[in-house]
Amino acid sequence: MHLSLSSTIAPLRSFSKPARLFLIATIIDGIIYSSWTLFFNIFILARGFDKQYLGLVNSAPSVAALLLGIPLGLLSDRIGRRKAMLLGILVATIALAGQVIVVRPALIIALAFIGGLGNSLYTISQAPFMMRASTPQNRTLLFSLNFGLTTIAGSLGSLFAGQLPDLFSRVFHIAGDSASAYQAVLLASVLLGSISLIPIFLIREPGLEAQPTQRQAPRPLNEVFFRSLVLKIAFPNLLIGLGAAILIPYMNVFFVERFHTSNQDLGVLFAISSLLIGVGSFTGPRLAANLGSKIKAVVFTQGTSLVFLLLTGFSPVNWLAAAGLLVRGMLMNMAYPLYNAFSMEQIATDEQGAVNSLLGLTWQIGFAIGPYISGVVQEKYGFTPLFIATTVLYFAATLFSWLFLRKMEAAPHPETVGMLTEAEPIH
Repeated sequence: MHLSLSSTIAPLRSFSKPARLFLIATIIDGIIYSSWTLFFNIFILARGFDKQYLGLVNSAPSVAALLLGIPLGLLSDRIGRRKAMLLGILVATIALAGQVIVVRPALIIALAFIGGLGNSLYTISQAPFMMRASTPQNRTLLFSLNFGLTTIAGSLGSLFAGQLPDLFSRVFHIAGDSASAYQAVLLASVLLGSISLIPIFLIREPGLEAQPTQRQAPRPLNEVFFRSLVLKIAFPNLLIGLGAAILIPYMNVFFVERFHTSNQDLGVLFAISSLLIGVGSFTGPRLAANLGSKIKAVVFTQGTSLVFLLLTGFSPVNWLAAAGLLVRGMLMNMAYPLYNAFSMEQIATDEQGAVNSLLGLTWQIGFAIGPYISGVVQEKYGFTPLFIATTVLYFAATLFSWLFLRKMEAAPHPETVGMLTEAEPIH
């Protein structure tokens, strides 16, 4: 036990200052994300819009990432990760606030599109930043902490946000399930989330002129993207993105409609889910080490989660469906940071931004079309076809990873190794 504890604490102590500041921003960002996802769908429906319109709004950020994700990745490579993350957070924060203030349907969709650009720039820059801010010894832990702390902070945000509609209803003398109450909750979460700009700003990054000038000319994009290696890494992302897009953003609506879950219970449920996802992500590096493979750990956790996904969708009992939601979320999301770290280890440092944008693009293809499809299916057939389709897509992605990716992680790309110090630029 002592050796296990020491092996966990040592990498934590080895994190650079940029890595620690980045994790602080991760915690703050997790709070706003959870509060937003908990109530935004319900807020739009409470305003009188139908589910097809909600699908359009939820698709807009993904359309933005789909159309401009690769240019955003190249922009991140060019201006540096710190500046890219700052710009992304700022744009996303302004757009999120606008979506709950404006009332014109077309303008809400436009702001969702702009918010998607900001969030994409921030997200695309994270994995390459973490590669430079870590060593091979603490890299998997940093990726897992980034994901896990987001969800643990999200559990606190969900728990807190779940109580806010009733609080604002008493303060402003409005109904707790009114659009105005949900609007107040969302604005408060956006304001709090903007604080994440501070730790990112404090990360020290030398000017772009300090970057090496003898760097080789970058490869043409077609040579980068259409390599067998990159396509094999991207394909499971495409399948999982589509499977997630048609179902996961609507889990709150599913529980409200199927089991008439209250705001408070919804907040508690998703808070516990986020907490378990966070705790599970911390065990991911240990599981990967025990299995001797990140991909084996990914396949095991994703495959096992499918049982609990079906339990959530087809259980007639509220508590059993909730238990399925909790276990599924923990298992499925344990795989994400492991797969992300594995992917970046296969790619040269000066191509990571572009390739990470491609991975994001394959994910966003699903989210560009999935929410609208989901809205139409929900209106006509309910949630049952969506649970079946998501299970099939997740299984296909897991099987592909097992068949084609296991042999690729024997050795990381030699250009990805190296730790960021405060005197080195973050690209």
